[in-house]
Amino acid sequence: MFRTPLTLFRSLAVAEAVSWTLLIAALILRATSDLAIAVTIAGGIHGFVFLSYGVAAVLVAKNQRWSIWPTIAAIVSAIVPYATIPVELWLHRTGRLAGEWRLIETADARDRSWHDRLMRAMLRRPWLLGLLLVVAIVVVFVVLLIVGPPGGRA
Repeated sequence: MFRTPLTLFRSLAVAEAVSWTLLIAALILRATSDLAIAVTIAGGIHGFVFLSYGVAAVLVAKNQRWSIWPTIAAIVSAIVPYATIPVELWLHRTGRLAGEWRLIETADARDRSWHDRLMRAMLRRPWLLGLLLVVAIVVVFVVLLIVGPPGGRA
């Protein structure tokens, strides 16, 4: 499904924008009809997609060997409504999303680091990587639900 870093990153950038739309619509619905459950549902969806996008941004940044600034821009873009779309377009236009997953060690010295080896091993087992990432995201999501929303209950 996500055969390239571009397809993974683009899919989650769009999903993040869609989840912002759901959350904003739910906030409007709550304000106009006092339907608080809409924010609970849309907020949960948005939170899960937000975390998924952040994990994908880090994975793609590592695979593509981005410097710190594109990586920070990608991660921070999830905080601003709809910013993931222009950031994805910028990363794509500048060639930062070009290419395949790095599955094979090359002559590049960076390929011999333990974290590059681990990443390649996981990328060669996409179902295992996907499962591990989903479990990690669910654990973080549940912990954040237990902690509660930012600023307390509204």
